[in-house]
Amino acid sequence: MGVKFSGEPRNPGSAVSKAEGVRIGIDLGSVSVKVVLVEENDRIELESYVRHLGRPLDALRQILFHELSPSAWIGHRCSLTGSGSSQLARHLSTEPVNEVVALSTAFARLYPNVRSVIEMGGQDAKLLLFRESGDGTVFDDFAMNSICAAGTGSFLDQQATRLGVDVEDLGGLALRCERPPRIAGRCSVFAKSDMIHLQQIGTPLEDIVSGLCFAVARNFKSTIASGRNFRSPVAFVGGVAANGGMVRAFQSVLADDTGSEILVPEHFRCLVAAGAALCQDARTQCSLPETLEEILIEAAREGTDRAAAGMLPRLESFSDPDDEHRGAVVAEPTPGNGLFLGIDVGSISTNLAALDESGRLVAREYLQTSGRPLEAVKSGLRLLGERLGGDDARVIAVGTTGSGRYMIGDFVGADVVRNEITAQARAAIEMDPDVDTIFEIGGQDSKFISLDDGRVVDFEMNKVCAAGTGSFLKEQAERLGIAIEDFGATALRSDLP
Repeated sequence: MGVKFSGEPRNPGSAVSKAEGVRIGIDLGSVSVKVVLVEENDRIELESYVRHLGRPLDALRQILFHELSPSAWIGHRCSLTGSGSSQLARHLSTEPVNEVVALSTAFARLYPNVRSVIEMGGQDAKLLLFRESGDGTVFDDFAMNSICAAGTGSFLDQQATRLGVDVEDLGGLALRCERPPRIAGRCSVFAKSDMIHLQQIGTPLEDIVSGLCFAVARNFKSTIASGRNFRSPVAFVGGVAANGGMVRAFQSVLADDTGSEILVPEHFRCLVAAGAALCQDARTQCSLPETLEEILIEAAREGTDRAAAGMLPRLESFSDPDDEHRGAVVAEPTPGNGLFLGIDVGSISTNLAALDESGRLVAREYLQTSGRPLEAVKSGLRLLGERLGGDDARVIAVGTTGSGRYMIGDFVGADVVRNEITAQARAAIEMDPDVDTIFEIGGQDSKFISLDDGRVVDFEMNKVCAAGTGSFLKEQAERLGIAIEDFGATALRSDLP
């Protein structure tokens, strides 16, 4: 498989070792809490890794007061690191250690032969590069992901939930596939589109999971490494390194760059915490007091109070009795009257509307595209036909729009094919000639359109990222365990958003 698991980090008797007694490193990450006890000669004596489910300080209490005995840490020097460390650091009158500094220190001290480090956690992904110098191993360069967490552990967690499998089982499933399909790894929404298509054509689950692993590896190389050369040997650390499918994917994707196997160190989950302990100084170290449990409870309460202070006004249901367009009233079709048919084929939904010769809406259908636009259009046309009298319905003309407008236009023999901006503007002007602004939020697109005297004068839409669209809301609904149809009603019941 091309995977190596290391033994002990380096010879404890190395000349660079420092007999500094027990040091404690705590990494409060976005997804998990890690605690490491480093003894003399830089030997990692104990480590603990717990997913905190959004409550990092409670998880830390669980580790320190239930997994470990207080005698193991009271009075010893401690350093904090991680995205959630600032609040606790204030209570302990210390400063957090930067995560990149911590990880680079851990490798310089424990694995000085490594030249490239891939670190992938819950919401962060990093690349660290080292080089040799006269003084030994020197930290040379690094890169990490931006605010987007696509291609990290949370991305894989999300896809595992969508596929109905435990995230711990992803690696084993991926290793059962020999020819993984290509799946988008830059955005979870586009990955979902690819996965739906693969499921619709009967692709085995292990192939889809393996394709996800390769997508994450390719995304790391293209967006995070971004042209940087990997140097051998390469180590893979962070919680995602437990996924054998990800290790194999990196081995394959980086084969031409490194020509060597990927190393997974023994303490791969907790090396950032270990690095924090190893690079302690006067600013970043403190002694854990006997009153630590009270401090953790107070810090957690403080965080809750601060969140409550930032609450927003409650949402009010929009209702305008004078708005004649509200609810898109469907009129009764007149027998024998000609019909104009509009078809909007989007990435998430397919919408069909029929207007009579007077411009009245007489039928409409909203269906999920599910990666099969032709089937969705066929179903929509069949349902419209049943509503409009079957074979007696007389269609005068057809127009198509949406991301699948050209393919469906050819399929139905469309008279006009228009982009979404034009279609939105034309419909809005028909409803209200004085309209000057349109906001449209669809499955993967968001648009702003500015109109002046019935003409489009400006517009903007989202680029690659689909955050803030319908798919974004659906992802959050799935994570919260509610149906997307209930999302609005649930939000309106909140008193303190």
